[in-house]
Amino acid sequence: MNDRAMITDPRVLREEWVPSEVRHRNAELNQLSTALRPVAGDDRPGSAFLYGPPGAGKTCCAQYIVEQFCREVRDVAHQYVNCWSDSTRFAVLERLLENLGAVGDIHRQSTPADELVRRLRDHGEPYVVVLDEVDVLRDTDVLYDLYQIPDVAVVLIANDEEEFLANLDPRLQSRLRTCTSIRMTPYATDQLVSILSDRVRLGFEPDSVATAQLERIADAAAGDARLAIGILRTAAQAAQEEGSDTLAADHVTSAIPEAEHDMRRSTLSKLSAHQRVLYEIVRERGEVSSATLHDAYEERVEEPHVRRTRRKHLHKLCEYDLLAKEGEGRARTYRVVEPAPNL
Repeated sequence: MNDRAMITDPRVLREEWVPSEVRHRNAELNQLSTALRPVAGDDRPGSAFLYGPPGAGKTCCAQYIVEQFCREVRDVAHQYVNCWSDSTRFAVLERLLENLGAVGDIHRQSTPADELVRRLRDHGEPYVVVLDEVDVLRDTDVLYDLYQIPDVAVVLIANDEEEFLANLDPRLQSRLRTCTSIRMTPYATDQLVSILSDRVRLGFEPDSVATAQLERIADAAAGDARLAIGILRTAAQAAQEEGSDTLAADHVTSAIPEAEHDMRRSTLSKLSAHQRVLYEIVRERGEVSSATLHDAYEERVEEPHVRRTRRKHLHKLCEYDLLAKEGEGRARTYRVVEPAPNL
């Protein structure tokens, strides 16, 4: 049994880890940096919209550029908000005020959201706000709030720009269409190999992972960096537990379905109560029509979300490969994508 640990720095395998250099996204990084540039000169901040499929590096790029800007250009207040967990107008505003230490006597039951907007406006200094998974917001009025505050720069992140814009009222549509729009495409296989190589170099023993195994992982991940890193992590942990000092092909082969399963389970753990109900109904019934799904949801939930919000939930569940849909309108059906992990 080999006592040497293959993984020397497990941080590089974490989903939230931001590297010191982001590869293969120079054009996108430059666009985002240009959008934020007015903040450096006290001009009205620009805004940006990053969109593309899961695993295309949207969150990583946004966090990297904001941190770099605050370190090298101007140190301003900045806050990352994941709208999976903070999906209401009040929750987003409260999160932004917490970062400024301006929450004070705010109470969710009694403090009006307009009071939170006033406090944010009274900050009077540049503030860079990153809203990830913005397409799951239950109340998009918070976007209008932020665009009304001259000192706030907003970076929006979603999977599908047109789908998101189509569900907004005209006043927001017109404002968002003036944002810097940055499309993120899936990574090519060789790009994923390069990204994985960096993580191996920084967090593994030398010569423990061959390029051939990284190519296997990149090919299986099909452009999704998050999945590729998950496969590498799962395979390396299995090899390490066996006492192996190198990553073998069978470690990778076994890790692929396990990493896919873990990624689905991680996504499921982030679902809101209402998203979870919709998913559970489909899972219980195997395949269900849109009309039946909505009826079952309304029977099960005491205070159901409006249909527009439910459609957003279902669209998101499909984007993250938890559900699959077929057909359009009344003929649409939903089913769970297998294998579906238990909640």
